[in-house]
Amino acid sequence: MAYLFFPLLSPLVLLVAAFYAARHPGKRPRRVPALTEAAAFAAFAMSAVAATLLVVKGSGTSALIGFFGVGLSVRLDAVSAVMLVLVSFIGWIVLRYSRTYMDGEDRQGAFTGWMSATLAAVLLLVMSGNLFQLFAAWTLTSLSLNRLLLFYPERATAQRAARKKAIVARLSEGALAGAVILLIAATGTTDIETLLASAEADWLTMGAALLLALSAVLASAQFPIHGWLTEVMEAPTPVSALLHAGVINAGGFLLIRFADVMLLAPGVMALLVMLGGFTALFGGLVMLTQPAVKTSLAWSTIAQMAFMIMQCGLALFPLALLHIVAHSLYKAHAFLSSGEAVRNVAAIARPGPIAVPSARNVVQAFVIAIAIYGLVGTVIGFDGKSVQAIALGVILIFGVAYLLAQGFADAAPRALTQRIVVYALVTSVSYFALQVIAQSLTAGSLPPTPNPGPLEWALILLALISFGVVAVAQATFPLWASHPAATGLRVHLTNGLYANAIFDKLLDGWSKRSAA
Repeated sequence: MAYLFFPLLSPLVLLVAAFYAARHPGKRPRRVPALTEAAAFAAFAMSAVAATLLVVKGSGTSALIGFFGVGLSVRLDAVSAVMLVLVSFIGWIVLRYSRTYMDGEDRQGAFTGWMSATLAAVLLLVMSGNLFQLFAAWTLTSLSLNRLLLFYPERATAQRAARKKAIVARLSEGALAGAVILLIAATGTTDIETLLASAEADWLTMGAALLLALSAVLASAQFPIHGWLTEVMEAPTPVSALLHAGVINAGGFLLIRFADVMLLAPGVMALLVMLGGFTALFGGLVMLTQPAVKTSLAWSTIAQMAFMIMQCGLALFPLALLHIVAHSLYKAHAFLSSGEAVRNVAAIARPGPIAVPSARNVVQAFVIAIAIYGLVGTVIGFDGKSVQAIALGVILIFGVAYLLAQGFADAAPRALTQRIVVYALVTSVSYFALQVIAQSLTAGSLPPTPNPGPLEWALILLALISFGVVAVAQATFPLWASHPAATGLRVHLTNGLYANAIFDKLLDGWSKRSAA
């Protein structure tokens, strides 16, 4: 299948641009910014062509250079095509933004080169057709990202964050290496397509699933090893955008790519639901207490990755892929526009009054939100949907209810109330529509969601209760914010319940010595 050579052009053009930039590492290097931006756009165009070929020719795997399963191969299916287009598009936008943002920096050429190399490594990762290439690309992504995190090596906080990220990355790579060994022992092949088709529920496969989950959790900055993601803000803004909108998705991609293996280990899936659900709630609450925009966005990423981990644990792999796309586009825009947002808020001389919802408004909002979800689901959505997907929609509607509560507040303008009700309807319709699209695109590439057993039912109910309680607490927070206990809770949440400090201490205080 010669057409599978085509996707390989995406990372190759970026590697050529990275090599050229490495030869011109200094300030305002001639042609380097323009060349790397052109390479990134070419990579995006090649990825779009690969996605088109998928529709015309169908999915497949081709070994380009290989010996005994070790080498370079391309796997083109719905998952890799979506990730190729997404990552290359965000990479092009970030490199285009970097031309202006990094103009005048002493090491602009080196920065541009490492950005291109990191982007190329991620593209090689998502198109990997064999285990060895996947592991090599996974490792190269971490190593090249570390160079970007240390762009300002004289900053002690940058050194501390990069070293902490390096430790977590080595642990993740070790877990992935163990999973690769177990998968080869269980199936006798390194080809991912063959492996997924032949995997069986034995102790080797279950052990591999556990190690895959561990590797993904570490790469996704899940509790309690999440602190490194909140400490990398010393890197330039384009690095934050590429990390939070691209590289951080590697953990979720790993679980989605090996979905057939993960389904053979229901105990591991249950662990993903519990850890992902807890981290999502934890990260979402801490995010609301952060005074700095970028730090708040970092905690938002932790919470979003956790929600995606929970989706994978519930076997909602098509929705997890959709979540990756939506979060990446949103987070790239949020980081690249964060400076402008701060300036716009600072320019508001007299902010308007805050509409505080009453307990009656909160109850009204939740009742109407659930009614909207039920109505839309009955008309266009519930038929043929899994219990897990319906429950996930209820969790989503809890967030909509929180917004409705603001619009139903007595002091809220009527126009705001009407607008938020429209948003609630659009959100409910969009959830079912996008779910249908995601399932249609990934049919044949990802396994269907199985019917829940007793354990899954218990986890679904636990998730619904937990997210419901937190949503009510957030909506009613203005009513009990003046209580002394609320002040103390806010302090503890601002510090992330001190989990990162404990992580530092377990590392024998090394981060403090580095800062000193």
